[in-house]
Amino acid sequence: MVYVHGLWMTGIEGIVLRRRLAKELDAVTPMFSYLSVGVGIGANARSLAKRLSRLRADTLHLVGHSLGGLVICKMFEEGAGASLPPGRVVLLGSPVAGSRAAHSLANWKIGRLIMGRSVREELLAPRVRQWTHDRELGVIAGTLSIGLGRIVNSHRGSSDGTIYVDETRIPGMKEHLVMHVSHTGLPFSAAVATQTAAFLRTGRFNGAQAQED
Repeated sequence: MVYVHGLWMTGIEGIVLRRRLAKELDAVTPMFSYLSVGVGIGANARSLAKRLSRLRADTLHLVGHSLGGLVICKMFEEGAGASLPPGRVVLLGSPVAGSRAAHSLANWKIGRLIMGRSVREELLAPRVRQWTHDRELGVIAGTLSIGLGRIVNSHRGSSDGTIYVDETRIPGMKEHLVMHVSHTGLPFSAAVATQTAAFLRTGRFNGAQAQED
């Protein structure tokens, strides 16, 4: 299992999640670190593909938090993940359907600057995304509204404080799970780790709140 971090992160924040998944899955759980601000989404996706191609594994699961999930999606959209070992994908609070917070932040010049190239390329232009790849995709969204979105957004709706629940839905996903956790809290939650491990093992989340696409 490889963990891909989000915007302004380094991957260190994912150590708790990675340790929990290593225990639950009895697997090696490295991270992929990339430049989330200074490098474009396509280049980051290609770097991820290159890193994954070097791994020796019979099964290769991927977990992406926030922007990290978009890097994973971009890699598969460019066809770079087709030759990888089989596995499943879980996205944690990834704005696969766009981000109202990003659009609000982009109204300020400093906002566009701090968001960086990957976010500007991926979230500020109109986009229709669909998961059409062989790997089963599970998505976890949060509803504990604490974070950046509370400052830059005036929109209504359930969110994790940064990303709205409806922004995490993508046609073609197998299951979508909503949990009471914040955006930054997703990688630290023991319950999220348990649900992530369940999907990676079986292709299903645990609990009645999981919804199939």
